[in-house]
This record gives sequence, structure tokens and C-alpha cells, in this order.
Amino acid sequence: MAAAAATAFSCSFASPRHRRSPTTARASGAAVEIRVCTNRTCARQGGREVLAALEGLAPPRVDVASCGCLGRCGAGPNFGASVSGGGAAVFGHVGTAARAAQLLEHLLGDSGFDAAAGLAALAAREKAEAALEKGGAAEAEALLTEAIEMNAGGGLHLAYRSRSRARLSMGNITGALADAEEATKIAPKFPQIDGGPEDCPTRRGVCFVTNKKKQ
Repeated sequence: MAAAAATAFSCSFASPRHRRSPTTARASGAAVEIRVCTNRTCARQGGREVLAALEGLAPPRVDVASCGCLGRCGAGPNFGASVSGGGAAVFGHVGTAARAAQLLEHLLGDSGFDAAAGLAALAAREKAEAALEKGGAAEAEALLTEAIEMNAGGGLHLAYRSRSRARLSMGNITGALADAEEATKIAPKFPQIDGGPEDCPTRRGVCFVTNKKKQ
């Protein structure tokens, strides 16, 4: 597994003589940061697609975002990872969702994230969201239920959020609210509403997510 590590995480890593491998986050449940280079060269090699895959795969405690050049142009797409209380590393040739999932499992441990289940759940969720866009709410709900039951360790809040939307469009307000609550429980800081106020499940006329009176 190609990696170069540093003692402090940023989009510019320390020089090679100061590098050390990151401590695995699996034992402590430590916070993890991942930064994916979306600069010109890495973007051409699929950096933005890898970023989107990681955003869909990662558990809420993993902060995923884009960044500028990580200094390994031509060996990309590159991503940097740091573990709270540990070290940091740059991983090269992360050109597919499968490779990104493998590295996520490496960082979190197989008890914190299951790469195979994560990829299967991501595929099911993407298929469900496509079905929902075409008005296939029942199909989307079934696919999202499958994704949730895979219990991959990541992306679960996204599956609950999407299933909440599917159930809301089917008129299942109780189910939609339950899923919105579950998504918020898993990822309290993550925005659960994609659309406008009409997409918000309510309790007594108050949006559960925004805690504001629905207009």
C-alpha cells in the first residue's frame, strides 16, 4: 500500500525525513480526516469521483473534503489521511471507489468499516436515488432497506435520509420521521434535508430536522 506519512495533517505534508505512519483509528474510535486532491492532474485521474465515493462510504466520524495538491503529481488520484492522536499519510493511485473503500477499511479497521459491504450499500443507495428521481419511491425504499441492512459501518445516515425522502413521497409520514430521527441520531451535524421545507418530516407541524414551524 503506497503511502508517505507526516506528523501533522494539512494539504501540504511535512518533508520525508519527518514522516511516520498513521496510527490506526480502529481501537479508539478516534476522529479521522481525509482530504482528496482535486487539483488539475488528480481531477483528470478521477479525484472528484473518488471524493464523491468517499463521501458516500465514510462513517460520520470521518471528515471527508477536497484539497489542493498533495505533492505527488502523476501518482494520483492522491488522498491524505490523518488520525486524531496519530500520524498522517498520503496514499497514491486511489483511482476507484473500491481502492478508496479498501483504504478506509485499513484506516478504521474491519470492525469499523467493511469495504465489501460498503461498496454494495453505496451501489444500492445510488440505484435507489436514481429510482427516486424517476418517481419509483417503492423501489427506492426497498433498495435503501437493503443498504441499511448491510450495516457496512459507513453511509448509514445517508441511507436513512434517502429512505426518509422515499417514504415521505409515498405518504408514510411516520416512517419518514422515524428515518429522519435515525439519520440525525447517527450523524447529528449532517444536514438531513436536501430540498425545501416541503421535504421536511414534521411533528405537530414542526420540522424535526430544522426545529422550525413548517410554512
